[in-house]
Amino acid sequence: MAERPIESLNRPDVVLEQTLRPSLFADFTGQAKVKERLEIAVTAARQRGEALDHILLSGPPGLGKTTLANIIAKSMEANLKTTSGPTIEKAGDLAGLLTNLGPGDVLFIDEIHRLQKAVEEYLYSAMEDYRIDIIIDQGPNARSVQLTIPRFTLVGATTRSGLLSAPLLTRFGIRERLDYYHAEQLQQIVERSAGLLKVPIDSTGAMEIARRSRGTPRIANNLLRRVRDYAQVRADGRITGPLADQALAILEIDQYGLDEMDKRILDAVVVKFNGGPVGVNSIAVTVGEEPDTIEEVYEPYLIMEGYLNRTPQGRVATELAYRRLGLKMLAGGGQARLL
Repeated sequence: MAERPIESLNRPDVVLEQTLRPSLFADFTGQAKVKERLEIAVTAARQRGEALDHILLSGPPGLGKTTLANIIAKSMEANLKTTSGPTIEKAGDLAGLLTNLGPGDVLFIDEIHRLQKAVEEYLYSAMEDYRIDIIIDQGPNARSVQLTIPRFTLVGATTRSGLLSAPLLTRFGIRERLDYYHAEQLQQIVERSAGLLKVPIDSTGAMEIARRSRGTPRIANNLLRRVRDYAQVRADGRITGPLADQALAILEIDQYGLDEMDKRILDAVVVKFNGGPVGVNSIAVTVGEEPDTIEEVYEPYLIMEGYLNRTPQGRVATELAYRRLGLKMLAGGGQARLL
């Protein structure tokens, strides 16, 4: 078979094929209650001809916060300006973003909990009164100038809403939290994405990928791409249940959706720290990962699935964690032994 020329990768249809994010509420799978409330708010704002209230979307990474921001902007027929908290280093950066917004535009700030305090305070008057005060010149010649900005909608996304200050939090008229997806919902997402990628897949193959995706659509789509590669190279290109199982085994993702880092974390808590309690910093040093990554990426799933408990003294392994590692929890804690 002839290789596809490199130039074809730049064709618009190929770029579109790789875009798996839904662009309409109707195409967005899962988060039914959140989606319904947002649809009502969008419809009501459009009927009144007003800008939508400011929206805060929270939840673990990969659940669709950025996708929902895009859908909201498209549904409002508004321009979307995208940035992230760490990239806005000073108040002048934020002022530049705000003054370039048009009436009804949507400003999406990812990782909004990482805004610097001085920058965050600039947002207060912008969100509430649609004006900002900027300082011109320095020293004795310094003067404050008030600029009026169009009514806009701020959509903030955060994985750690508890880090947002109360003044900022209360300025969001709509606050929604996204939760992990069920395997059946992820199966629908995998089948839709496979259709966009023109990858033949059956229901058992889609479910095999879905149930190992940690309840996260982003992971499901990533795994679909990797299984697609395996099917293309080692088989006839069609994804079935057994083939997906073989591909995921190569990726070291077991039948429970645990990857190598998950197992290293559980092994550290169970074996090296006798089941806990142990602090996240100690776990991070042991497994060679950043504490924030463990807290935001790995730990929520391990807690949700019942492998870890978070206590005031630290993380504690459950009996299920011992069983997944092939160990037996001794009465009263202490050293584990092989089953």
